[in-house]
Amino acid sequence: MTPTSPSARQDAVRTHGLTKRYGARYALHALDLAVPPGTLFGFLGPNGAGKTTTIRILLGLLRPTSGSASVLGRDCRRDGARLRAEVGYLPGDVRLFDSRSGAANLRFFCAARGGRGSADGQARRLADAFSLDLRKRVRRYSRGMKQKLGLIQALMHRPRLLVLDEPTTALDPLMREVLYAELRTAVREGRTVLFSSHTLSEVEQLCDHVAILRDGRLVESERIETLRARALRRVQVVFDEQSPPDRELPAGFHVAERTAERLSGAWTGDVQPLVDWLARRRVRDLVIAPPDLEDLFRTYYAAPATGARAPASPHAAAATAETGR
Repeated sequence: MTPTSPSARQDAVRTHGLTKRYGARYALHALDLAVPPGTLFGFLGPNGAGKTTTIRILLGLLRPTSGSASVLGRDCRRDGARLRAEVGYLPGDVRLFDSRSGAANLRFFCAARGGRGSADGQARRLADAFSLDLRKRVRRYSRGMKQKLGLIQALMHRPRLLVLDEPTTALDPLMREVLYAELRTAVREGRTVLFSSHTLSEVEQLCDHVAILRDGRLVESERIETLRARALRRVQVVFDEQSPPDRELPAGFHVAERTAERLSGAWTGDVQPLVDWLARRRVRDLVIAPPDLEDLFRTYYAAPATGARAPASPHAAAATAETGR
């Protein structure tokens, strides 16, 4: 592993050329990832994209084939034990001591971190917030209750970095909102959250920044607001029968269906040119939907696994999503 550079200390997480190979198969291929401090960072990708492999390397649980990785300015491999005491981690598959109570499990995690995170302090507050009875033995917990206990152990020591792998699995909508509130509070306090999820609407609602992996390669890393500007708006227009739509349409309009009176399709980019074009026509009904990030994310998921990014042009992304529906 190469030494951590001064610039890496500016990021909560940074990888450079990070590669993990199993024989001839690449789980990660030259991953360059930067997670700014104080952000809620979404980590997306289909199954097998390399998200869990990346997380395990960041926690020092897996050795890369080549490349470097740092967390909180420290080398993940050399300082792995120390980092694991300071980072809050929720794995995708929570493992607990079934024969012990929830409180006893939390005391174990506290001791494993060297006493960081008292079961009588933050853990008690979090248990109340998540409506979890810590007196019960874990074998009597439902799947959702076990997920809550896993979240409490990750959050209770107020770590500078939270790494959460599919944290809302098995949570009901009310408990998801409780978790979202905890994560937003952590970010307001200057802490960082790396949030792996398959739920695209959840990431759009919660995260400031998104990185998307496919076949072990980074295909996008961008702020949500920037991605939203590239996303599709579904448009449906019904014209007055005396004023059918022109054959010439605004350049940003991608037609899905067209009749004598109706026009439907997708619009990308600034909506003002579309509004100006419609204002010169007699419109009987109009629907312009908010930007749809899920369609844009799907274009990245479907990008060729060659190291190239998904279509950078909003129009190309829109056309790809339209034809794939």
